[in-house]
Amino acid sequence: MVDFKRILNFDLPSGQSAFLWGPRKTGKSTFLKTNFPESIYFDFLKTDLYFELSKNPSLFREQVLANPSVKLKKPIIVDEVQKIPRLLDEIHWLIENKKLSFILCGSSARKVKRGQANLLGGRAWRMQMFPLTWKEIAPIDLLKALNRGLIPSHYLDKNYLRTLKAYLIDYLKEEISQEGLVRNVPAFSRFLDSLGYSHGELTNYVNIARDCGVDAKTVKAYYQILVDTLLGQFIEPFSKIKGRQIITSTPKFYLFDVGVAGFLTKRRLIEERGEEFGKAFEHFILMELLAHRAYSELDYSIRFWRTKGGIEVDFILQNGEVAIEVKGSSNILNKHLRPLKVFTEEHNPKKAILVCNEKYIRKVGPIDILPWPEFLAMLWSGDLIG
Repeated sequence: MVDFKRILNFDLPSGQSAFLWGPRKTGKSTFLKTNFPESIYFDFLKTDLYFELSKNPSLFREQVLANPSVKLKKPIIVDEVQKIPRLLDEIHWLIENKKLSFILCGSSARKVKRGQANLLGGRAWRMQMFPLTWKEIAPIDLLKALNRGLIPSHYLDKNYLRTLKAYLIDYLKEEISQEGLVRNVPAFSRFLDSLGYSHGELTNYVNIARDCGVDAKTVKAYYQILVDTLLGQFIEPFSKIKGRQIITSTPKFYLFDVGVAGFLTKRRLIEERGEEFGKAFEHFILMELLAHRAYSELDYSIRFWRTKGGIEVDFILQNGEVAIEVKGSSNILNKHLRPLKVFTEEHNPKKAILVCNEKYIRKVGPIDILPWPEFLAMLWSGDLIG
C-alpha cells in the first residue's frame, strides 16, 4: 500500500477537540493512527465494544479515566462516533470536567443530528477528509483517476470495478439499511441508478421520481441523505445582477468521488476525449476545488452560472471573483470561450480561466487558457484565490 502524505491540517491546540467527518474509506482512520500513534483509540466497528457501550454509555467514561494521566494528555480518538450518539453526553462531560480533548471520527452526522444528540455546543472544530487530491499524489495519472476515482484504496486497485461495486453495496447495507435512514431500500437503490444519469446536470426531482417509482418529495429526502452521509453535495446557481435571463433556483448535484459517479453511470474511459471524458474531467476539477476550499479553510463559495438560453460557466468562485470553465478538449476553439466571454462582459471577474487538456498556457483577451496541471498548481499554491 502506498503511504500517501495527506495535507489535512490537524494541528490541535492543547485541550481542543474536533469532529473529523468524511465518506467511508477516504483515509480518516489511517490518518489518525499515523498522526496520533500514542492516543487512546475507540473503534466502534468492533462489535463487542459497540454493543457494550451502546447498552451502557457511562462505561466509556470509566474506561477513559482508567488510563494514566500521561495518556490522557493526548487527544482521545473515537472512530465511527455516529454509531452511539448518546456517547456524546459522556464526551461533553469529560471535556468540561476533566479538560480532555477528543477527535470524533465518522462517516455521517445524519444519525447524530436526527437523534438530537449532543454536538458539544461548539466545543469541537469541524473538519472533513476528502478523497485524494492532485497535491497528494502528483504526478497523477488522469485516466486512472477518472476511472478508478480517488478513494485511496480504489485508486491503487487494478480490480477497481469490483471494489467500487462492493463499496456501494456496503454503503447501502451499513449506512442506509442498518442505520434505518430509509424505509424502502430497493427504491433508494433505484434512485442511485437514476442519479447516475442526471449527475452534474440540473436537478429534476420529478423526472427522477418517475424513474425510481416514488414521489418528488421522497427524492428530495433521498438527496438529503446523500448530503448528510457526505456522498455528495449540491452546487447552487450564481446570481448577482438582473439582466440576462439566468437560472437562479435549480441546483446541480455531484457525488463526492468521480470513480463512484463513473460506476453508477457505467462509464469506462479509454482515451482523453469525448463527452463522457469531459463530464468526468469537470467532476475531477470540482473535487479539487471542494478539497482545496476545506483544507485551506478559505470557505469560498462554489457555484455555476447558466442562462435560460443554455450559456453556462461551470464554476463561479467567491461571489464572482473567479470564473472557471472546464473543457476536456486538447484543442480550444473560439466557441469554447464564448461562455466565459459573456460572463466576463456582465460580471467582470478578477480571473476568467478555461481549464483544458492543452499542453501550453495561452491568453485570449481576459481569458487564461490553462492546462489542468498548471491550473491545479495555481489552485494549491494559493495563486487562484486567497
